[in-house]
Amino acid sequence: MRKYWGIIFILIVTFSCTENKDSASDMSNADKRIPALIPIEKPIIKQFGFDLNEFTVQQDTIRRGDSFGELMLQHKVDYPKIYKISQEYRDTFDVRKIRVGNPYIILKSKDTIQSAQVFIYENDAINYTVVDFRDSVRAYKERKKVKFVEKELSGVIETSLSDALLQQGIDYMVTHNLANVYAWTIDFSRLQKGDKFKVIYKEKFINDSIYAGSEPVEAAYFEHNGKPIYAFAYENDSLRSIVDYFDEGANNLRRTFLRMPVEFGRLSSRYNLKRRIRYYGNRIRPHMGTDYAAPVGTPIMATADGTVTESTRRGGNGKYVKIRHNGTYSTQYLHMKKQNVKKGEFVRQGDVIGWVGMTGNTSGPHVCYRFWRHGRQVDPLKEELPKAEPLAETLQPEYFAYIAPIKDQLDCMVYPEIPVESNVDADDIASLNLE
Repeated sequence: MRKYWGIIFILIVTFSCTENKDSASDMSNADKRIPALIPIEKPIIKQFGFDLNEFTVQQDTIRRGDSFGELMLQHKVDYPKIYKISQEYRDTFDVRKIRVGNPYIILKSKDTIQSAQVFIYENDAINYTVVDFRDSVRAYKERKKVKFVEKELSGVIETSLSDALLQQGIDYMVTHNLANVYAWTIDFSRLQKGDKFKVIYKEKFINDSIYAGSEPVEAAYFEHNGKPIYAFAYENDSLRSIVDYFDEGANNLRRTFLRMPVEFGRLSSRYNLKRRIRYYGNRIRPHMGTDYAAPVGTPIMATADGTVTESTRRGGNGKYVKIRHNGTYSTQYLHMKKQNVKKGEFVRQGDVIGWVGMTGNTSGPHVCYRFWRHGRQVDPLKEELPKAEPLAETLQPEYFAYIAPIKDQLDCMVYPEIPVESNVDADDIASLNLE
């Protein structure tokens, strides 16, 4: 009998365990079938310092005919607030100078009125202005977070500097910046095939990926007509934050005068007292200017600081500007499409004083650049232009220590390979048996 009771006990325990397992399994499956009710938080979308989830967001660009006042009135901003911004914050945000094509964002309230709470105007790719209408009205400027990446660039001139850079897909601003570095020492209208250059600069990126332009050149090397010219950016006046470019001997690359009044004009006619001019029937007429051909509308720059003594139109000169730089030198710029300065105005070297045109006696668009010394016209390309002061001796030890590793970096940079032109002509190819 004990034997049977033992068997019955074992069966009871076995069935009990199986039932418990099934029960546990059912409960487990039930837990899996019923999802946990965990609240899902909306991700914070932060831009320009605002949580965009808190607003109704409208993005657009300034269109022709738009005005700040009209835009704000359309978005239910009270006129007194608009007036306060236009009057009290003009130095921060001049509402008259919003530009067609610039993006803006309006952050509106999420109620039924949906009035504008914040207006964000993008001045450029990096800088923006915020107009906050909440509580007390205010306006302030901000900058997007920018990442700077150092870049190295080199090239060999085949046709022009801009072509050498464009073939590598480089931003045109780099060409402009490099030309500015050597504007006093190299005539870019007379570059030679085989001239070489190396550049170190930084590119700017927003959010690590959006290209936002390039910074000024930090260091460069230009080999023109076999002559090497180094350039290193260095702050020679910390009080006024003035940065100049100096060579490896601490000599300032800047001169009192730029070599030419247009950035990439082509030298089309030199100073020549015996030149024959087609316009006057090929007769000999002295040409006391230096002509730089360039497309109509090309900016013309003052080659040195000075005061405008004439800005008018007269005879064969057409529209022109004349500048007195000091008691020794004056310059004149002829055949302009339009002047950008008035008599008596003080201009700085590099300021745009007008634009290339075809006014007066001219057979094509160009600027005739005339150079006066002691009241007498001379050839600017033969003038030994005065140099700027070299770096102060007290700053030179620190300067030489600073440029040493940068110069090594420039020297170690290699030039891109140039495809070797084939010497086989068309007749040789035609004579080959290609079968």
